[in-house]
Amino acid sequence: MNFSAWALLISNILVITLIFVLNKFKTQKKLTILFNCVFVCQLIWNSFLFLQILLAEPLHIQPIYFDYFTYIGVVFLPVFLYIASQVFTKPNFKIKKYHLLLFFIPILSLLIIWTNDFHHLFYKYYSIYMTEYVTGPYAMIHLLYTYSLLIISLVTLLKYSIKQRKKLSAQSTLFLLALAIPVVVNIIGILGLAEITIYYTPITFSISFLLLFIAIFKFDFLNINTIATQFIIRAITDSYLVLNRDNEITLCNEVFLNNFSFNKENLLNHNIFNIKEIQTEFSKDDLEICIELVKTTKKKISTEKYFKRIDKYFSIDISPILKNDTYIGTLIILKDVTEKEHDKLQIKANQDLLVEQERLASLGQMIGGIAHNLKTPIFSIAGGLEGLSDLIKEFDESIDDPEVTSQDMHDIAKDMNVWITKLREHVSYMSDVITTVKGQTVTMSESQNAKFTVKELFDHVVILMQHELKEKLTTLNISNNVPYNSSIYGNINSLVQVINNLISNAIEAYLNTDRDRIINLSANYNESDKNIIISIEDFGPGLPEKVQEKVFKEMITTKGKYGTGLGLFMSYSNIKAHFKGELSFKTEKDKGTTFIISIPSA
Repeated sequence: MNFSAWALLISNILVITLIFVLNKFKTQKKLTILFNCVFVCQLIWNSFLFLQILLAEPLHIQPIYFDYFTYIGVVFLPVFLYIASQVFTKPNFKIKKYHLLLFFIPILSLLIIWTNDFHHLFYKYYSIYMTEYVTGPYAMIHLLYTYSLLIISLVTLLKYSIKQRKKLSAQSTLFLLALAIPVVVNIIGILGLAEITIYYTPITFSISFLLLFIAIFKFDFLNINTIATQFIIRAITDSYLVLNRDNEITLCNEVFLNNFSFNKENLLNHNIFNIKEIQTEFSKDDLEICIELVKTTKKKISTEKYFKRIDKYFSIDISPILKNDTYIGTLIILKDVTEKEHDKLQIKANQDLLVEQERLASLGQMIGGIAHNLKTPIFSIAGGLEGLSDLIKEFDESIDDPEVTSQDMHDIAKDMNVWITKLREHVSYMSDVITTVKGQTVTMSESQNAKFTVKELFDHVVILMQHELKEKLTTLNISNNVPYNSSIYGNINSLVQVINNLISNAIEAYLNTDRDRIINLSANYNESDKNIIISIEDFGPGLPEKVQEKVFKEMITTKGKYGTGLGLFMSYSNIKAHFKGELSFKTEKDKGTTFIISIPSA
């Protein structure tokens, strides 16, 4: 075998190897299939030229007949390469029906060369030497179409490769050489600049495949991760940094640079812990600990940080970059959550405002009731003082009256003592009211937690609800079946507020109804779980279905514009958080509703 035959054989071995390797790729199947088609075309081209060298002369077969089969690979190779270049540079590129038109000229070329003996439109005179063969009129159409596709593919891939790295990279250079070498050699042969046989074109393609082989394995030419990374860089809206094993910044996006006003040249290929700009924004110790932890555990770490200089909040994810479970770098993603944090602060401010409004509304309602509750004892005390004043005057006039006996003096003293006893009762009642009101209006804290009995609890409730019950013509039946030695631990005023709210809701349930307004407040002791069960039962219309689903989950009210919905929502939270208990309800349409508080006994 001569040099050309050996070169074609080596070329085939390289092509077969490359096809075998490409079929191992699990991603980018479309691109892999297209490159396989290119390599198969090259394999057909090489194989029949190889057979031409070996068999044409011994078997006395005209060399052109081998070219009939060679051109099956030659005419289709540029088409598959063109489509592959489009798929590679445009991941969203879809092969559609009209792309079949690309195969029209190649198929026509095959038909013309297969019938060349009848019309000589492709070859007028065939020779293996490119300077000797004479082409027919159609050959120029074939060459123009073929070289147009090759050049377009070359320029497309080259521009894309340079665009991704902003320079002519090693990968770009290899790809440029892989496509340019056979094209240049073919042009030299056609122009007669050197004595070149038709075998040199596929031989030079063997060099191209060697270069492609290097590009594929050294630079991950067909690796989907390389392609995807480039698109992530442009499309991602979060800031990010990529570090290698030595903590050197190998990649960062424009969003990161813009957010922190950093200079790209001062970051890339520098150790992140040695960059002054980074240290100004991040705590070196915290960052170093996080990165080392990610390296060791190979797990993502998430945190949040406020950057004072730019007045922004960021959610930071630090993740390991792994290849075959081996750590090869670190990815740091910074998501701007400033707006989210501002929204949270605004929501909290609004919630605080609603809570304050609810507190003030409850306080106003309570003060109105207290004012009414204090009127009766105040009037009674005023009457008692007036009575004492009359008795004192009578006692003073009786001192020098001879007709007044000692028994009369004892009777006056007895009447004075009666009034004093009544005054003591009224003053004691007022003191209880003031103590209860004080407990409800001061800021609640853990230091106020203490043991208290159900009786003490219900006494506070009665004092505070007395006016509202009387005003709304409602009867409150109280039943306390809890043993006297059983108690509850917590803030009594907090629980009073919950029960009062539930009683107020029960009173409201009777509005616009003609039913007898009766509310049952009861307490029972559950021996099995040692819980104290407090029930507030009304006989109103019951809760609407849409309210039942959301009653404890969000702020919802059945009072329309007169309610905030905070009462039940806060009552539920209060029982859960402060008493480790449960708040539930039973309701039936037109039969009433019962709210049940279950609290562990102390």
